[in-house]
Amino acid sequence: MSCAKLAANALTKCYARGGKSPIQVVDRLTIDVQDQEFLAILGPSGCGKTTFLRMIDGLISPDSGTIAIDGRDITGIVGGEGRGMVFQSFDLFPWRTVSGNVEFGLERLGMTRSERRDISAHYIRLIGLDGFENAYPHELSGGMQQRVGLARALAIKPSILLMDEPFGALDVQTRDLLQEELLRIWNAERKTVLFVTHSIEEALYLADRVVVITPRPARIDRIINVPFARPRDEDVKATSEFVELRQNIWHALKVGIHV
Repeated sequence: MSCAKLAANALTKCYARGGKSPIQVVDRLTIDVQDQEFLAILGPSGCGKTTFLRMIDGLISPDSGTIAIDGRDITGIVGGEGRGMVFQSFDLFPWRTVSGNVEFGLERLGMTRSERRDISAHYIRLIGLDGFENAYPHELSGGMQQRVGLARALAIKPSILLMDEPFGALDVQTRDLLQEELLRIWNAERKTVLFVTHSIEEALYLADRVVVITPRPARIDRIINVPFARPRDEDVKATSEFVELRQNIWHALKVGIHV
């Protein structure tokens, strides 16, 4: 049997609190993600989902545990190594145009100007922003800025796309539209995706599997195989099976949530 595309094994992370006892954020979290799988990490705010994702990207080093891509240990290695990251905040460079932002990672890879322009043009078309190549971030809506962030991550051709609540800062209508766009792009690119969210509906609509995380410290509560066929459209959200599954997950989550 082939190894998982991404294997996170027994990851643990604690944070110091200025003389107080350390606070444990992630506790022995083990998750395998298969090639071309869309896996959602679902849990309440503050449960350690973002810390987990940042350990996968190497932005934070785990206190213990290992991370491997295609069987190769990449624990503590920052960025690269087949990973692309999309953050909740748009994190675009305000002094760069759309093309300039998309090309940023390609510059770091040492590509020529011609190569960068061809690749950025492809992904700008893919995200539906033709004609905005020379626009600056302040000239774009929030949804358009997040599309640029997605194009920038895809342009380096990562084998794994890490997405940290990428639509969390957007209004409901824009979020729903970008969910549909993400499914369209995923169908075209077939990247392995690790998608962090606190939205049950978003997780069920997008993912092949949903890993439900406990309140801090993050542990696996359950793993759900999403039963809805692909390709999907928003009509699936109105089905009785979708509504029932959403309610079951909500009941499981709220047991451990303290308001």
